[in-house]
Amino acid sequence: MTGIRSAAGGLMPVRHPTGDFFVCDIFDAIPKDDMGSMEHPMFSLATRPDRRILSYSHNGTQIQVVPSVKGLATIHDKDILIYCISQLMAALNAGREVSRVLHLKAYDLLVASNRETSGDGYKRLREAFERLAGTRITTNYVTGGEEVTSGFGLIESWEIVRKSRGGRMVSVSVTLSDWLYRAVLSKSVLTLSRDYFRLRKPLERRIYELARKHCGRQDSWRVSVEVLLKKSGSASPRRVFRKMIRDMIAADHLPDYAMAEEPGDLIRFTLRDQLVEPHSSPVLKPETLEAARAMMPGRDVYALEADWQAVWAGTGRPKLRSADAAFLGWLRKQAAGG
Repeated sequence: MTGIRSAAGGLMPVRHPTGDFFVCDIFDAIPKDDMGSMEHPMFSLATRPDRRILSYSHNGTQIQVVPSVKGLATIHDKDILIYCISQLMAALNAGREVSRVLHLKAYDLLVASNRETSGDGYKRLREAFERLAGTRITTNYVTGGEEVTSGFGLIESWEIVRKSRGGRMVSVSVTLSDWLYRAVLSKSVLTLSRDYFRLRKPLERRIYELARKHCGRQDSWRVSVEVLLKKSGSASPRRVFRKMIRDMIAADHLPDYAMAEEPGDLIRFTLRDQLVEPHSSPVLKPETLEAARAMMPGRDVYALEADWQAVWAGTGRPKLRSADAAFLGWLRKQAAGG
């Protein structure tokens, strides 16, 4: 385990406690030069078919997510992408050739993502493939150094290659979108806790993603409830969302991170262990954020910090002599309309 509370706190049990459990570098299916799907919502948090058209805009990034008749792809459907991309990253790290087409064993995918291997488990897996292929995304994200506005499915296609006598899929062929494949080749890699797959609630998984993306080398990360609500993609009113966050704080079973509520309607995420993300974002001093508040009264300084970090990442993560001076210089340009 990773410093996380037991199943009594609401986690699903470890369904497949084997010694060779899925251990790979995990990639978050979004370009390395953007905060990505761990920052911007692309998956539905609903537990019933969600047929809304989602639109999201932040820091020049535009996203529109359109469902198929099966509904939007869900945060639990993302398990398939996590597994596919981890396999590609493992192959790249081993020096093997890779392609957009992956041949997977359905059983391995179910075990890796801590899913049931019953008949219902295979049925839900098929439904997840259908939603991933049917959900269409239009975005101007940069992948592999290319900035284009394009539309694509989260996966381009999938096909059951072999079935068992009972009709269950045994092996499946998955073709990733070119956009997603370029992102994989750019090697933007994060490592997820294995306990991510034990989180029951969609919002818990989404909040973990946000904490994992933003903390990096920092001991902690503060964010306002308002910004957290926007980034989560939750459709709940702020009052209801705040209650759900307080329930998560009380349960205290988020992998890798402890949560706390602070004055000013802020949520603080603190590392439980020394989990370090390579090439993480620069850390700003508290006094720098105070100076930012004075320069930009009425603005959320944590949102400004995230915007600046996205710009820094998008320009190739240059070495900074002083992250604080660079941030305040960028802020002066924003205040002047530059």
